[in-house]
Amino acid sequence: MSLYNRNYSSQQESVEQSYQQSSLSAFIKQTYQLFAASLVAASAGAYIGIYSLSGFFAQNKFMFWGLVIVELALLFGLMAAKRKAGLNLVLLFAFTFISGLTLTPLLSAILSMPSGASIVAQAFTLTAVAFGGLSIFAMNTKRDFTTMGKMLFIALIVVIVASIINIFMHSPIMQLVISSVAAILFSAYILYDTQNIIRGNYETPVEGAVALYLDFVNLFTSLLQILGIFGRDE
Repeated sequence: MSLYNRNYSSQQESVEQSYQQSSLSAFIKQTYQLFAASLVAASAGAYIGIYSLSGFFAQNKFMFWGLVIVELALLFGLMAAKRKAGLNLVLLFAFTFISGLTLTPLLSAILSMPSGASIVAQAFTLTAVAFGGLSIFAMNTKRDFTTMGKMLFIALIVVIVASIINIFMHSPIMQLVISSVAAILFSAYILYDTQNIIRGNYETPVEGAVALYLDFVNLFTSLLQILGIFGRDE
């Protein structure tokens, strides 16, 4: 009887582990599908911004900062409603679309340069390669990057404060330093968020998707600023 109980317990544990693994696989798949869809929504926003609103933003900076405030409000709303099916998806795509719109001034400034289109393509390619490589590394390494949360958050605050200061200073050298640090920071965030996703540490796929989206977009803008500064020097 005891042998039977042991076999039954072992089989039950095996079934539970298989179910948990299947659930986690579905969670990861849905997260990356939402991440890809978020990039599409942001690309649509950026496209509309560049070809329809770039001149408007140049003449009306208050409207641009108004959109930045809306973007932040949507992000906070998304985090508050991440468990509410339907609403969380609406907020996710609204946020990513608006964030694409807010990239308009930077993209327009780069594209106005002689080699602007090439710089944008290079920045996107480097971002995609770095994102893919770091994601694969995070999935296969035995090193635990999920413990870096506090350190990364402190570094993020420093970068944000430095960026705000440089809005008033307009220093290309300081911008280059900030962008370089930000590129390293968000590369580390890719490792951190990827491992949190594959270990099931996020509550919903939407939460994981927006984390990856922010990592990708911020790495892209950092590389775009770096390449834009060197391209301007040329």
